[in-house]
Amino acid sequence: MDTNIFKKFSDIKPVEMSAGYMAQLIHTGVNTLNFLEVKAGAVSAIHTHIHHQCAFVLEGQFELTVNGESQILDTNTFAIIPPNIPHGGRAITDCKLLDIFNPIREDLQELQEKQV
Repeated sequence: MDTNIFKKFSDIKPVEMSAGYMAQLIHTGVNTLNFLEVKAGAVSAIHTHIHHQCAFVLEGQFELTVNGESQILDTNTFAIIPPNIPHGGRAITDCKLLDIFNPIREDLQELQEKQV
């Protein structure tokens, strides 16, 4: 078990999740935090997963579609996406996002380990 309490983002190697989506992933005992930098126009295809997801825009604008309903998110709006609900989106501008997942995204842990 890692006993270091304080960490640095500069120690987390970015992972390319898909074209235009660069992620820095943090895994706790119960969550995955995904800090993303997304290029304007980059698309996340509609998908589902078993995880609860909270989606936040830290900078810029991101159009999120959840269960067929679209909304543009900015720093004043966020989404709470239940498990197994279809969702995806596209960056309107270059943006920085934070997605928080519960339980841990083991698929993203594996992706991170492959690219390190």
